[in-house]
Amino acid sequence: MLLLLMLVFSNAWSQSKITVTGKVTDTLGIKLPGASIVAEGIKNVATSADENGRFVLDVTPGTVLRISFVGFVAQQVTVTSENRSLTIVLKEQKLITDEVVITAFGKKERKEAIVGSVTSVKPAELKIPASNLTSALAGQAAGVIAYQPSGQPGQDNAQFFIRGVTTFGYKRDPLILIDNVELSANDLARLNVDDIASFSILKDASATALYGARGANGVILVSTKEGKEGPVNVSFRSEYSTSQSTQTLNLVDPIQYMTLYNEASLTRDPRLPLPFTQTDINGVKATLDKAPGYNPYLYPAVDWLGLLFKKRASTQRNNLNISGGGKAARYYIAGAYNLDNGVLNEDIRNNNNNNVKFRNYQLRANVNVNVTPTTEVVVRLSGLFNEYNGPVTTDGSFASDLYNVAIHTSPVLFPAYFEPDAANANAQHILFGNVATATSNNDNSVLYNNPYANLLRGHKNSSESRMSAQFELNQDLRFITDGLKFKSIFSTNRYSYFQSQLAYNPFYYSIDKTSEDYKLNWINNQPAASGRSGATEYLQYNRSEPNANTFMYLQTALEYNKAFGDHNISSTLIGTAQQTVYSSAIDPRTNTTTLQYSLPYRNLGLAGRLTYSYKSKYFTELNFGLNGSERFNVQHRYGFFPTIGASWVASNESFWNVSFVDRLKIRASYGLVGNDAIGSQRFFYQSDVLLNDGGNYAQFGINNQYERKGVVIRNYENPNVTWETSRQTNIAIEATLFRNFNIIAEFYKNHRYDILQSLDGTRIPSSEGLEAGISSNLGKVNSKGVDLSLDYKQIFSKDLSASIRGNFTYSTNKYEYLLEPNYAESWRHFIGQPISRGYGYIAERLFVDDQEARNSPTQIFDASSSSANLPRGGDIKYRDLNNDGKIDYLDQAFIGYPTTPEIVYGFGFSTVYKGFDISAFFQGQARVSFFINPNKVSPFIPSDEAYIYGNTQVLSDFANDHWSEENQNLYALYPRLGTTRNSVTNNLQPSTWWLRDGSFMRLKQAEIGYTLPSRLSKSMKLKSLRIYFNGLNLLTWSPFKMWDPELGGNGFAYPIQKVFNLGILANL
Repeated sequence: MLLLLMLVFSNAWSQSKITVTGKVTDTLGIKLPGASIVAEGIKNVATSADENGRFVLDVTPGTVLRISFVGFVAQQVTVTSENRSLTIVLKEQKLITDEVVITAFGKKERKEAIVGSVTSVKPAELKIPASNLTSALAGQAAGVIAYQPSGQPGQDNAQFFIRGVTTFGYKRDPLILIDNVELSANDLARLNVDDIASFSILKDASATALYGARGANGVILVSTKEGKEGPVNVSFRSEYSTSQSTQTLNLVDPIQYMTLYNEASLTRDPRLPLPFTQTDINGVKATLDKAPGYNPYLYPAVDWLGLLFKKRASTQRNNLNISGGGKAARYYIAGAYNLDNGVLNEDIRNNNNNNVKFRNYQLRANVNVNVTPTTEVVVRLSGLFNEYNGPVTTDGSFASDLYNVAIHTSPVLFPAYFEPDAANANAQHILFGNVATATSNNDNSVLYNNPYANLLRGHKNSSESRMSAQFELNQDLRFITDGLKFKSIFSTNRYSYFQSQLAYNPFYYSIDKTSEDYKLNWINNQPAASGRSGATEYLQYNRSEPNANTFMYLQTALEYNKAFGDHNISSTLIGTAQQTVYSSAIDPRTNTTTLQYSLPYRNLGLAGRLTYSYKSKYFTELNFGLNGSERFNVQHRYGFFPTIGASWVASNESFWNVSFVDRLKIRASYGLVGNDAIGSQRFFYQSDVLLNDGGNYAQFGINNQYERKGVVIRNYENPNVTWETSRQTNIAIEATLFRNFNIIAEFYKNHRYDILQSLDGTRIPSSEGLEAGISSNLGKVNSKGVDLSLDYKQIFSKDLSASIRGNFTYSTNKYEYLLEPNYAESWRHFIGQPISRGYGYIAERLFVDDQEARNSPTQIFDASSSSANLPRGGDIKYRDLNNDGKIDYLDQAFIGYPTTPEIVYGFGFSTVYKGFDISAFFQGQARVSFFINPNKVSPFIPSDEAYIYGNTQVLSDFANDHWSEENQNLYALYPRLGTTRNSVTNNLQPSTWWLRDGSFMRLKQAEIGYTLPSRLSKSMKLKSLRIYFNGLNLLTWSPFKMWDPELGGNGFAYPIQKVFNLGILANL
């Protein structure tokens, strides 16, 4: 009987079910595949829209269906027998109140609920045709100041700061965390953008408070992608780029070089014979013209930059990722390979093939496993491997040194190499050109740099790797109480570095000008007399000691979230511990091994956050960070950093009726955060003592036959040294206007105090008897500024949409206090000045003539200079600020803007029409100055860098606009020429004459792409296929024209690259 009743009721119920069909689109009729359709209150009755936005579902009449899609307002529909065919039109959710943002320790929070200053950058906005992610940061986010000082592959990291430079202490850049673990700027630079799920910038005290003693400089928080439930998705990206210098240095040709050299000699001392005779000039001209009988060895004319560097380089980037999974487990696996080639010529004589090659390999695997319905285990494995190959340079700074050497080598002094003469017909080595500065060919006490020899003499290899394993446990503790969760992270990574080189010492020759036959003299054949290394035909192997550092990190957290009607509270308590062990144990100040530096670096932390909100209108937040470091004495070992914040969403009030303001939010925060990276000294409460120092010793006995080494105190203890602290205030307003226009404006102030200042001999009287310096928390800096970000998006039709975005940052700082002498001259004080502002003389103009120079205040900067080297007409005239009748260090003052830009901005647009898309982004900076270093750019004189010996070439700008007897322009670009350092010492002083405006605006990136129609991609067995062409650093507008202004004063460095790139993105 019971079975019969069950069959009857079952039959009745099945007969009452109806089949509902429907289609889900947006307001423009665009289908929404993947939209979710769920029967409210009925388990396991749900489906999703197919690729055409259609769905089929069997339900009973009266069932309420909830249709939702990410980014759109969910809609509910009640099913009846009459409306079995549904057309669901979802409205786009244009307001950002439901946007999820990743905040401190990886917590996901609604944008509306955030009290602190957090800026999210979309990963797609960081995708540029470059292998270095940091080069994309400039202008991308309000509050971030970034610039790139070099374009060399592997050495092209950008310098970046959050809300400017706010300390003159040891560490100024932000804390960087990838998947909640602290890593370096190099790790961020090599992170593959395709692997990034979120990129957040935490800027104020409330946002960074949980990091306590590490949050004062701001925080960059990156999360990598994880697998999602669904079928396997395979994505492949491949790019090929060509690059060239954004701006080429223009040098004069050899003839003009010789002519100007003669002018420089004549204008300083007309009694001396000219360095180059007309015969020399005619001979070089014949070499350039390859006239009959020309002799390139006797009359060389070398284009060193053209010989060493080619116009373009190539780059390859490839990335493959696979993701998918089910309810129990999900995975994301990715691999990448990047190859950046340098612009060094691969010469036929170069057996070492030492053009710059930077290879980068990346592997990443993130696996999420639901062990139980309330327990999730996450495993993250990653490996980063970098390989560098390049020339063996003089100063060890990779290939960038070759630019310096080439520009500081005369084009007419000697050829790059000689063909063998009769005596060297069987030589197995290259006969590199050079000249000895002494009269004897056998005395090579000083040899000039031969850039060609530096290029060919050998190659340098370096390899570095970072392997990381991270394990996470996410436990829902609802069985204890609803809303309680536990999370734990353990991470370990190992960084290793190794460098080696193979090189020979070049054979240098000069042509014997006294011989009628072609004869060469070997000029570095007596190294013992000169102290130089002798020439070798064999490769010498040198290597560095392997460097391996180990880092371990443990984090545990409890989180509680609860809603009580209109009230919401949440709390978080987090404990952290980390340890770093450096195998090298090198003191960075002295480059020596010490016991102190071999000990592990350890930090402990406890952080907490309590938030409360009411009706999504009022939000408050309390945070604290309690951190401990063994670098400080026990009385100062722990630091406590509290913050408070609040916000009001005025647009959620019932009285709000401003029709065009859809959302208005006001927020503010105040609190303390710290900085524990305040110096290189290992333990501030212990003196650093070096026993058996060879520099200090005593000798005794007959003929001083016995020796005992002494003791050196390298740093004195100060048990009162403590954390650097930042007191921060932030006020912001957020608004959405006309549903499409979003604006965020923020004002902030930062008072940094207890900045560690090293007190050296200039600040401590010698009567104290101290042998070394001592450090103390004395410094104070005030900074303030404004952040502004705007974005606008408009969908015109199902085929056409457009968006624009922009941001602006203005950040200033000044010394409030540091220990300095009580200068009688007010203009010499640091207090009140910006941190990185230049310091030098005020140049009024050039002297009219020798008589004015003699009658002006004395300008002698080299006491050993003879009267022939005193300032003359055409030399720089400086202002005597203290009116004492002489120009000296007392007349130096702060000049120009800081060398770190105070204004940084960026703006761009993107448009999509059917399958085509086009975008462009501009970036710029202002209120920034830099010095041209006259010691590097002044024609003919050697560089001030000890490893370079040669005659500096002449920049065309100086050749075209310099003071001369025929062009007595008192405001010429370059003053009177000279051939020796002593003759131009007056003009080599830091002054406003060499100060330049570093502002510029750049077309940072432009891109055009095309996505194939789905029918075509499906015919190729692909889900989608996009082809695109883009460029980087395409155009630059700046008042400075000599080199790329982003290089600042480092104009002879490896140039920043302009990139043209072709890529494809396929989803399988």
